[in-house]
Amino acid sequence: MSSQPSSDLTNSIVVFKSRRVVLPHGVVSAAIVTKNGKIVAVKGYEEGRTDLGINDEYQPILVVDLGNLVLSPGVVDSHVHVNEPGRTHWEGFTTATRAAAAGGVTTIVDMPLNSIPPTTTKENFAEKFKAASNNVLVDVAFWGGIIPGNQDELVPLLKEGVRGFKCFMCPSGVDEFPQVKEEDLEIAFQRLQNSSSTILFHAEVECCSAVSEKVEVLPSVYKGFLQSRPGVMEVEAIRLIIELCRRYRVPSHIVHLSCAEAIPIIAQAKKDGVPITVETCPHYLTLSAEEVPVKATQFKCCPPIRDKVNQDLLWAGLLDGTIDLVVSDHSPAPQDLKCVETGDFMKAWGGISSLQLVLPLLWTYGHPKGLSLTDVSRFLSYNTAKLARLDHRKGSIAVGLDADFVIWNPDEQITVTPDMLHFRHKLSPYLGKVLNGRVVMTVLRGQTIFNSGDFVLDKPHGVLLADSLE
Repeated sequence: MSSQPSSDLTNSIVVFKSRRVVLPHGVVSAAIVTKNGKIVAVKGYEEGRTDLGINDEYQPILVVDLGNLVLSPGVVDSHVHVNEPGRTHWEGFTTATRAAAAGGVTTIVDMPLNSIPPTTTKENFAEKFKAASNNVLVDVAFWGGIIPGNQDELVPLLKEGVRGFKCFMCPSGVDEFPQVKEEDLEIAFQRLQNSSSTILFHAEVECCSAVSEKVEVLPSVYKGFLQSRPGVMEVEAIRLIIELCRRYRVPSHIVHLSCAEAIPIIAQAKKDGVPITVETCPHYLTLSAEEVPVKATQFKCCPPIRDKVNQDLLWAGLLDGTIDLVVSDHSPAPQDLKCVETGDFMKAWGGISSLQLVLPLLWTYGHPKGLSLTDVSRFLSYNTAKLARLDHRKGSIAVGLDADFVIWNPDEQITVTPDMLHFRHKLSPYLGKVLNGRVVMTVLRGQTIFNSGDFVLDKPHGVLLADSLE
């Protein structure tokens, strides 16, 4: 590459050229012309100044020639638990967005729970917004939450700019974000029928066939935890979600699908025209129950990582389009909450840290299965931006959208070590893994924020995305 843009080039024209630019219709050689943080033209790789539409010879221009490196839309991770304010010692905006920038993620959407207070009222959202202000390296949007009794807060929260609402159909793990029952969901669906909102579901319900099975297994052995949350909990929850979504026609989204048994049910609902989408996560696509060591609580998440046969079926569901997108569900916690010393799977916090690794994980494990560069951008950028109602400015390389890019080498390997991870707690099931796909640069609204392992701006460049959906 010839040169890098710096923080004083906001009003200049910066052209990013690559032999491998991932556009919505495929991978091409192209020159992406940016100005004031926006994409203003997509031209041929070899075109000169005039052909690029730059007619004023005195206008500052910088050309960044990336050669054969891949230039993709910045990753939009629509499922991240930042936990600030209140539990910043788990993860905060500074550390989370540093990890995002290092992983080619230019936008995250923060989940409403684990922070204190949760994002369940207009006043609580104001506290969250204040905590994030002037404190983020990438752009940040927010989900609101549905809990029992907060139905009058939903439309006001949409007016404040939350992108939709998350709820739990089982205990969330934190007291301030209680689970909802079917009657709570009925009210929420009714309130949101005429809005531009999406309801996101942690889809697990306690049911007789799940809780009646008693298995005596040492708490340090993963099998016991896995058997305590069988796939039927997800399947039955998803049946209810589809029924409600079919009745009320409010777009509904299933977060972190782990049970492949639900895929045919979801596929049929989509065929029937039910407005439902679904995501899965790298840990379900790359890790299997058979490989979880004794006491390795860094593998614990909810719903759980299941067996290899299930994993293969998840891949099939992703590749055939039933599963719409892939997100990190980054949910870190301190080592004591992960019960690192005792290795107790039943007591450990359920969450996996992978915000920085989503791109290389999906590429490493997906490319051998036929996943293309265009597929990666669709699952990690376009569809995630669309879910969060951000596709009018994020998720694609197209004229008028934000100049958010990840420049990466899909052929270069990285080894996951604590030193290269930037989220707060370095405990991860991926430590020691060798992955394909090194992030070389991350560009946010035309500005390079991460380059060759370094954060290059003097101050955070991220903004908070909270335009009203009402």
